[in-house]
Amino acid sequence: MTQTRIKICGITSAADARSAVELGADAIGLVFYPPSPRAVTPERALSIIEAVPPFVTTVALFVDESAAQIGRVLEAVPVDMLQFHGAESATFCAQFKRPWIKAVRMRPGTELAALCREYRAGRGILLDSWQEGVPGGTGTVFDWNLAANPLPLPLVLAGGLNEHNVGAAVARLRPAAVDVSGGVERAPGDKDREKIRRFIAAVRSADALANGATDDQ
Repeated sequence: MTQTRIKICGITSAADARSAVELGADAIGLVFYPPSPRAVTPERALSIIEAVPPFVTTVALFVDESAAQIGRVLEAVPVDMLQFHGAESATFCAQFKRPWIKAVRMRPGTELAALCREYRAGRGILLDSWQEGVPGGTGTVFDWNLAANPLPLPLVLAGGLNEHNVGAAVARLRPAAVDVSGGVERAPGDKDREKIRRFIAAVRSADALANGATDDQ
């Protein structure tokens, strides 16, 4: 039975982390990008991680940050995985001795297969929506047809997902994981427990339908 992994990103409080985990999230994301309204300091991130139980993945998100600053964050905050949303090279991403994934902002003409080969040492490729000057968290959906072909890396789907469209996304692309931030918020950085619950329920319902179809074949 295939189960889509679920990451709730842009967590800014221990209470929101606990809610996400209680409702079934597999991972939480901590944003270390100061311009973001969801950014956290290492001190705040540590307090959030202390509220997360074992076997839930904690993910640190960076955007074109210096290696020195990333190193300082990792010394202070025991995250499990790194997520890079800038123009970081594969060599840069791999230097921190943590599992990592690379985000790609999708638009027509994106050479996705070539990017998968470039970042093949990562645990997956995260597909987000492209918007000029915005590295992520746009709240908009990209054309899923751009990711319709099988990829050599596990697919993490992001970009404008919410409780209303994530079921269709899972059915269409069968991603290894989905990543949501604004789609489960009242305001940037303020998660809505009911939206999280409905989002996760929509993913699990799509999983059940997909697994049923597979079993019947």
